[in-house]
Amino acid sequence: MSNQEQERLRRLREKQIADRDPSVKQRNIQRGITNKARRMRKPFKLSGAWKDLPHVIRTPLYALILGIAVIFILPGLWASPLAIWVAILVAVILIVFGLVLGSSLDWRDSIKNQMK
Repeated sequence: MSNQEQERLRRLREKQIADRDPSVKQRNIQRGITNKARRMRKPFKLSGAWKDLPHVIRTPLYALILGIAVIFILPGLWASPLAIWVAILVAVILIVFGLVLGSSLDWRDSIKNQMK
């Protein structure tokens, strides 16, 4: 056997021994527990909880707020008995648009996470 082959076998053997080393697995477990405990010590923030909600929930809520504003504003601008029904229709369309937009944003984020 050549020296290169012996060196390659030696490195392979050391790698196999290191892979089976229980202390490496134990260190990884301890690191995970420590990170989780560190995350649990952080104070609760409402803005953080809002950011953790998926887009499919947040975006329709924004659209609902906008739709409610349309329901209150449109009848004042348009003096017609149909104004309230048109405003409600606009609100429903905005909510559906918010659902579609939110799900597409969540889909985009999941693709980004899988690409990492």
